[in-house]
Amino acid sequence: MRREQGLFAGTAVLTVAGMVAIWVRGPAGSAGTAADRLGGVEIAGGAAQWLWIAAALLGLGWSTVTLGAAVRRREPSVDVIAWLALVGALWVGEPFAGAVIAVMLAGGALLEGRAQARARRELGLLAERMPRIARRDSAAGPVVVAVEEVAVGDRLVVGAGEVVPVDGRLSGPAVLDESALTGEPMPVERRAGEEVRSGVVNAGAAMRLTAIATARDSTYAGVVRLVEQARAGSASFVRMADRWAVAFVPLTLLLAGAAWAVSGDPVRAVAVLVVATPCPLLLAAPIAIMSGISRAARSGVVVKGGGALERLAAGQVLLIDKTGTLTEGRPRLVDVVVAPGGALAADEVLRLAASVEQSSAHVLAGAIVSAAHGRGLRPGAADEVRERHGYGIEGLVGGRRVRLGRTAAPTDDELLTVAVTVDGAPAGVLRLEDPLRPQGPRMIRALRRAGIRRVVLVTGDQGDGAAAVGRIVGADEVFAGCDPAGKLALVRAEQHRPRDQRPGQQQPPGRERRKRTIMVGDGVNDAPALAAADVGVALAARGMTASAQAADVVLTVDRIDVLADAILIARRSRGVAVAAVATGMGLAVVAMLAAAAGLLPPVAGALVQEGIDLGAIAMAMAALIPGRVRTVTLRPEDVATARRLFDEHREMRPLVERVRSVADALGEPPRLEPVRRLVTDLDRLLAHERAEEAELLPIMARALGGTEVTSGLSRTHAEIEFQVGRLNRIVNDGKAPDVIDVRRLLYGLYAILRLHNAQEEEGAFSLVPGGGS
Repeated sequence: MRREQGLFAGTAVLTVAGMVAIWVRGPAGSAGTAADRLGGVEIAGGAAQWLWIAAALLGLGWSTVTLGAAVRRREPSVDVIAWLALVGALWVGEPFAGAVIAVMLAGGALLEGRAQARARRELGLLAERMPRIARRDSAAGPVVVAVEEVAVGDRLVVGAGEVVPVDGRLSGPAVLDESALTGEPMPVERRAGEEVRSGVVNAGAAMRLTAIATARDSTYAGVVRLVEQARAGSASFVRMADRWAVAFVPLTLLLAGAAWAVSGDPVRAVAVLVVATPCPLLLAAPIAIMSGISRAARSGVVVKGGGALERLAAGQVLLIDKTGTLTEGRPRLVDVVVAPGGALAADEVLRLAASVEQSSAHVLAGAIVSAAHGRGLRPGAADEVRERHGYGIEGLVGGRRVRLGRTAAPTDDELLTVAVTVDGAPAGVLRLEDPLRPQGPRMIRALRRAGIRRVVLVTGDQGDGAAAVGRIVGADEVFAGCDPAGKLALVRAEQHRPRDQRPGQQQPPGRERRKRTIMVGDGVNDAPALAAADVGVALAARGMTASAQAADVVLTVDRIDVLADAILIARRSRGVAVAAVATGMGLAVVAMLAAAAGLLPPVAGALVQEGIDLGAIAMAMAALIPGRVRTVTLRPEDVATARRLFDEHREMRPLVERVRSVADALGEPPRLEPVRRLVTDLDRLLAHERAEEAELLPIMARALGGTEVTSGLSRTHAEIEFQVGRLNRIVNDGKAPDVIDVRRLLYGLYAILRLHNAQEEEGAFSLVPGGGS
């Protein structure tokens, strides 16, 4: 970087000093006009001429070194035009033109050097933020250890203002600053049982967590490795621009030779060389591509080089995995079913289960602990906890032996079930599901608007679950039961599939044309398909797996809708690069023709070429200006309101599931007391729905453009109010109700509430950073 600065400073100072020398000498009576003096002809032997010659020689030396390096690498280089222009300017006695060319070359080298230095500086800042120590909780208090010594299952303490050292699961609520990973500046509240990632800052009181990954496998270390890989490399368009520029060399030499031969004046040939230096190609395209990579990174999308950015811009077919990609990849408790004749209530079964699971790093443990805290339960301390991989976990809670283990695979492959026994007797079953990401349908719609023509859902799951998810998000085709080899085969088939043909069908002769494919996944089994696709996109917000290493693009935020923004950014960057290069080279060709005709002398040509370069670079830097993206921006006060309502929304989930449980437990004659208690508790739900109607829907209307987008939610609010009121009248009017009517009302209300909650999470809460899950 210092060499580039020295070269630019030296050439610029020498050039300006020569100009000052002319104007100082001018009033002393030197002969000739100002134009003559600037041309360096009338002041031969003067100080200005030698200053400009020195500047040109500096540029010639730099150009010679870069040409030599290109020859050693056996790479073509367009620096030969600049080298010839410098030699020619000195040969025909145009030192000022040579000095301007030298300044132009030095400026380009400085710009490139600054971009590389900035990348190294940002990487250095990331590396400096990496946690070095952790505080392990012990009976004697926190013990400071090196972060490399932290093992999975260790209990850690993170003080206020400290960086979380490894990925972990919270033992209690916490307030976190996640801006280092997500770019979201506002602190985020996390509940007990939720996972936190290394690199985030504790913005509240001291908190405790259980490590679920080592330092090497944690999120922040993986992000630093990704940034190292993502230094802006040579994009395919940049390489194509280099080829154009190299092809431009013989054209330039031919035109310069023709101008000399026709006019007999070598100065015309030098003028053509001066204006032919293809800096718009050499600088504009890389600047636009690097700007696009920078813009994508601000959205939480790490693009591994300019080539990946360009392929992302050209994507036509999207193949997307289901589990962990379109679904959240984190189980959520949906119900607690108590054992027939069991002595424990559902909440007590859940509390005992959470008491044992809070010491586990298993993925299901977080869902169970989080659900218990969400219902206001306080898990107790567990002793003699033993966990056997594949078999379950057990421990003593208040003198009771509590054991949890997975049951046999259910017929509904969308549900996970965990059996709970207390003192050897069945106590209940916990039912969990992997819910669909609320942002999924909106992302698919945004991707289609961004230019994706076909969406294919691929998954290893069996059954109707994959087809249901495909219908919800709007996929064109769904392939279930795919192993890694099957996903790889689908990627290759889609790359050569005609627009009106499905994979596996015979292709008509002459119809095959390669499509640009984008594969999105998050698991190890997705890695082969990610590597085979034109662009592999991995979700790595919860850890760096083999998929992140195989991918070209990595999402470091736990939202898939940012992919649509990344594609829009990539396409805009490529468009800006094309426009800048086409404009710059077009003007350069016009200037070359003018120089060949004798209308543009070398000095004026050098100044014109400098202006063309600056214009092309300015156009390329427009890629840094925010363009059209999908992300909806909410006002800070709206974000705070939406988050408060979303917290209430999550608190209502157990009550919604209770509606179905009460309906299931109705007997003949019906047991109305549980129904009456439910109706009383549903008053809280109605109050919440009214608050959403008054506060949330206006926020949604402002963000998405009008009340039409909220009319459906408003209609279901009214229907929920009506159904609850009807249920209240039936069970409290003093008459013996018909059990069929009560059960029908309960099941109908449950269906409406589930559908309504899904619509709210997709349409409203998914707009909020950290919401909708």
